Amino acid sequence: MKRAVVIGGGIAGIQASLDLADRGFEVHLVEKSPSIGGHMAQLDKTFPTNDCSMCILSPKMIMCADHANIKLHTYSEVEGVSGDFPKFKVTIKEKARYVDVTKCTGCGDCIAKCPVKVPWEFEEGLAQRKAIYLPFPQAVPRKVTIDGDHCRMILSKKCGVCKKVCQAGAIDYDQKDKLVDVEASAIIVATGFELMDTSVMSQYCLGVCKDVVTSLQLERILSASGPTGGHLARPSDHQEPKKLAFIQCVGSRDSHTHGYCSSVCCMYATKESILAREHAPGLEATIFYMDMRATGKGFQEFVSRARQNYGVRYIRSRPAKVQSPDGGSGVLVNYETRGLSGESVTEEFDMLVLCPALIPSKGAKDLSKALRVDLDEDGFIDTPDLARPVDTPRKGILACGFISGPIDIPDSVSQASAAAARAAELIEGGGK
Repeated sequence: MKRAVVIGGGIAGIQASLDLADRGFEVHLVEKSPSIGGHMAQLDKTFPTNDCSMCILSPKMIMCADHANIKLHTYSEVEGVSGDFPKFKVTIKEKARYVDVTKCTGCGDCIAKCPVKVPWEFEEGLAQRKAIYLPFPQAVPRKVTIDGDHCRMILSKKCGVCKKVCQAGAIDYDQKDKLVDVEASAIIVATGFELMDTSVMSQYCLGVCKDVVTSLQLERILSASGPTGGHLARPSDHQEPKKLAFIQCVGSRDSHTHGYCSSVCCMYATKESILAREHAPGLEATIFYMDMRATGKGFQEFVSRARQNYGVRYIRSRPAKVQSPDGGSGVLVNYETRGLSGESVTEEFDMLVLCPALIPSKGAKDLSKALRVDLDEDGFIDTPDLARPVDTPRKGILACGFISGPIDIPDSVSQASAAAARAAELIEGGGK
């Protein structure tokens, strides 16, 4: 049975699916969001080349959707897994979209007329979407979804505007969740990461001071398709900042929260500093860091270029406190200089960016129980055999991308291809 289930539709899951499908395997790709793409779709550029993120990702998303051997299960979750290699039975819950995807054309008429607005997850809360929505402009599949938690018609039967304007007749308020059983010989887990909620670390004032944002929020601000149209503007007054600061390791490399390094923060902070300077010439960017971990190909040169060509200031210090100045806008950052004196300094910045710990995605613990695979002490799927780095202890279940440990995009793609090759090896009988 040349069939595999891939759980997670980010760049790792997409690459693993394409590799297997190109080898003639039937692939069922399960993604909890209404569109594949994952966090890479939210990024403006990728380090160290500063290539457009969507220019790399979009073709792969389209190839994945159009491939004859790939079946997409978007807005879906794995409910249970039974059996063993080479015959797993995977139960997939396809959640009700309240939209017939075979009829929806993605025209957007329903979105334009919907009266309900809620915070937009893709824009990290910096903008609003409607109760019926596309996750983002390049969504694949390009089908709208009704958010049942906010739709007035679903909640109280008091609207129905989207059904009235839908010329394709795609709206179906009576749609129910559906369970689908898939038999497969291998399962690849690529469920990715999410950002730690750093608002619990009150010393950094996220959610209290308007001009403190997360690194992913800054990605959306810098993106031409983002809430500000690519203009660098601070949230408090929408003015262009002149001084921008980053704090690294917020919640990571900390025994009280997460002890591990999140792998990518030093580099994406450097990238965002360069991009911010290109958007706002004359901007002064400062990065507060513990240790500079630029270990990939061309990474150290990227940091050197940021210093020399863009004037990025690197300060080896971990700020102790952030607060709002008397004027309301901007932030005051208190940090200690290194050296014998250990002088305490308070410096004002127009905007502050926090680089949070990246943690395994929600549901990783429940999924690991369903798959009967262990998590390590940090919550990542355990892949203990160094000779087979994508294998879990349970034969036929493989892991790739961030769910197996902190990793960047190029390494996630390489690991996804390795997982696909390993799955093919196992299924075709050549692997042990």
